[in-house]
Amino acid sequence: MRFHRVWCGIALLLSVAGWAQQPPRDAAGDLGGASWRLVKFRGSETLTPDDPSKYTVAFDAVHGVSVRIDCNRGRGGSTSDGRNQIRFGVMALTPAMCPPGPLSDRPSKGWDSIRSYRLRDGHLFLELMADGEFELAASGR
Repeated sequence: MRFHRVWCGIALLLSVAGWAQQPPRDAAGDLGGASWRLVKFRGSETLTPDDPSKYTVAFDAVHGVSVRIDCNRGRGGSTSDGRNQIRFGVMALTPAMCPPGPLSDRPSKGWDSIRSYRLRDGHLFLELMADGEFELAASGR
């Protein structure tokens, strides 16, 4: 009986310790289930889309990502090493030839340079490794 009480006490202590030290949420926890449309790209120049609905990003609950980049659509994945950290994997993108425009290929060129994100006032900021960031607004706003 004494042995059983000791193990119950240890199990309770481990449960409380695990609850108190929850790991920080990662990108899947913060962004999972959310859809975003591009507001602007800031880099050496600021570019705004002619139609924000042509540049969208949607995250699922398990690190999957769906995008629309002008007339192309794509699907890929992401990883996160912790809070506000995100890296996108290879994106399978349709090969349609979109009409030329300032943002036609900018999102796909900067995709593998994104390393972190911030959420602020209903906007998602995807920050590039070097200079620049994509600012996206929650869909429906």
